[in-house]
Amino acid sequence: MKSGASWAGWNYKKYVNPQMSFLRRLNFNFRYFRKAPWDSGISPPELLEFISQHKAGRAIDLGCGTGTNVITLARAGWQVSGIDFAPRAIQIAKRKSKDAGISAQFLLGDVTNFKVDQQFDLALDMGCFHGVDNRAAYLDQLTRILAPGGYWLLYAIFKLTPLLSAPGLVEAELALIPPQLTLLSRRDGFDKRERPSAWFLYQKTSS
Repeated sequence: MKSGASWAGWNYKKYVNPQMSFLRRLNFNFRYFRKAPWDSGISPPELLEFISQHKAGRAIDLGCGTGTNVITLARAGWQVSGIDFAPRAIQIAKRKSKDAGISAQFLLGDVTNFKVDQQFDLALDMGCFHGVDNRAAYLDQLTRILAPGGYWLLYAIFKLTPLLSAPGLVEAELALIPPQLTLLSRRDGFDKRERPSAWFLYQKTSS
C-alpha cells in the first residue's frame, strides 16, 4: 500500500506536519545530551525471551538509541546493526559498544530509507514505528530488509485518535502491515504513563 493510502475513513498524510517532524527530531537528539527518559539502559524481558527461543543470526535494531539492545543481541551471538536518526544517540552507542567489547555496525539515518547489503533474521523495533510519519515507507523498507522467515519484534504505544500529535499508533493502522508479515503473537498492556501499548511478533512468510 502506498503512502497516500487511507484507512478507517481518513488519510494519515493529512495529519503529517513537516515542521513538527523536524522539531520532534531535533528534540530527540537534544534529549540524548542528558538522560533520555525512554533510554532505560536495560533490555526488556520480551527481547530476552525471543533470544532464548531463537538461534542467533543477523539482526537490526530500528531506532537503536544508545545501543543497549544491540549490545544485548551481540553478546548472545547475533551479528547486529543499529540505525537511528539522532547523531548523539549513535555517538553514545558506538562508545558503549566499544566499552562492552562487542562488534556492531551503527548507521546514522532514516529507518524509512536506508541502504544495506544484507537481509536480517530479526528486525527489532522498540518505539520507532509508532513515531515515524510515513509508516507505509517504513513497512516497504522493513519487508525489503527482512529475510524470508525473518522476525519483526515490535513494541508500540497507542493513541485514541489520529488527531493527536504525540507519537502513537491508531489500532486501524495495523491494517497497513503487508500480508507477507504474519502475526504470531500480541501482548497488550500499558506503558509507565498508563498509555495502551503492545508487543507484537511478526514473521515474514514470503519474499
